[in-house]
Amino acid sequence: MTQLRTRFAPSPTGYLHIGGLRSALYSYLYAKKMNGKFILRIEDTDQERYVEGAVELIYRTLHETGLNYDEGPDVGGNYGPYIQSERKNEYLYYAKKLVESGHAYYCFCTEERLASLPDVNGARRYDKHCLSLTKEEVERRIASGEKYVIRQNMPTTGSTTYHDVVYGDITIENSELEDQILIKSDGMPTYNFANVIDDHLMDINCVMRGMEYLSSTPKYNLLYDAFGWERPMYIHMPPIMKDAQHKLSKRNGDASYEDLVKKGYLKDAIINYIALLGWSPKDDSEKMSFEELQQKFDVSGINKSPSIFDPMKLAWLNSLYIKEMPLEAFAEYATPWISNCYLKNFDKSLVCKLIQSRIETFGEIEDKLRFLVEYTSFDSELYVNQKQKADAELARKILPAVKEKLLHVTEWNNQSLFNALVELSTELDCKKGAVLWIARIALTGLAATPGGASEIAEIIGKDETLRRLDKAMAVLR
Repeated sequence: MTQLRTRFAPSPTGYLHIGGLRSALYSYLYAKKMNGKFILRIEDTDQERYVEGAVELIYRTLHETGLNYDEGPDVGGNYGPYIQSERKNEYLYYAKKLVESGHAYYCFCTEERLASLPDVNGARRYDKHCLSLTKEEVERRIASGEKYVIRQNMPTTGSTTYHDVVYGDITIENSELEDQILIKSDGMPTYNFANVIDDHLMDINCVMRGMEYLSSTPKYNLLYDAFGWERPMYIHMPPIMKDAQHKLSKRNGDASYEDLVKKGYLKDAIINYIALLGWSPKDDSEKMSFEELQQKFDVSGINKSPSIFDPMKLAWLNSLYIKEMPLEAFAEYATPWISNCYLKNFDKSLVCKLIQSRIETFGEIEDKLRFLVEYTSFDSELYVNQKQKADAELARKILPAVKEKLLHVTEWNNQSLFNALVELSTELDCKKGAVLWIARIALTGLAATPGGASEIAEIIGKDETLRRLDKAMAVLR
């Protein structure tokens, strides 16, 4: 059997979008599953949309996520160059061969003429106007410097059928296929032409991409057929939706890999979640390491139905990865967020121990821990807790005793502070939960916080703890 060769061929037009990363991931996983090769090719023929630095971003993202390609612009290979703009002469050569065989033709139509064509539902269909030009006239017009494009000569009758691994047999009537441009007036190829030439010349025999290409694939197959080349295996993937009506889109500013990392999602969680956007393993697992993804991935698990990008599920999955991190690794990763919210003056290990199991993303750290550095007046209604039978009146009685008890704690750590508060509840013949609740409200001024009174007191220190208790009691007087 011929070795499987898949490719990821992004355009350097900005951040690597989630849909693009999924295409890369599935192409990588399938290649590795089949002991094949995964190739990176940069499709930069659309120079107007080229974004400076985007190519380097693609390299960095793929390497960071573990999608290490076997061949590519920065790693080399036997089928280079792997950047389309460096292969320009190849495309013109093959386009001229199509002209010679009658499968393509030169078109000199001006923009004004194209704009005058009938508008059918917002689209103007080319009418093969230049197909009838003689060879002599074409040569004369080229020699005189007229601008031209090269168009594919589509059949007008019959149909084109191909097989897709996910969607089965797809048939398109040839009458629906427009004579697409293969070579633009600047001499650069269109995406639709360049990807066919490159895939063939690079021995790509498995093409994995979004289902939006289902209807245009017959155009590509007609090119393969015109050259007498073997068609690749096609695996089209369902779209990733923002909601039931809107597709997730880079152009609409939707999530990119870099965006998610900046918001505090872990690389492994992102890759895990993206894998589930259109695919599911036979055992219905949800949390899977990268190694497990490589073992379990199978194209038979790719779905036909669209997948909705669910931030809540991604956050939940991310929280599982966060909880599994060794404390030292968590502390190191959390450092930028801790520094940003002025927590660097606290014992970082205590802060991390407090927050690690209580966040879903690192981006939550500032909001969840702001109370450690900000303490303001609060409504005494916060002391009300029906389950613990606590209220402001009880707080007025308990807080002086809490201060007195903590004043005499010699070892200022969570366990000693917790024991002191529990002991106090016995002395006061009061529910333990009520004492802990009232002490936490007094120290934070918040209804919900990560950690209890003793954990928070340990972090903010003895002086600040007593100061906050004084302030809380003053409000209650």
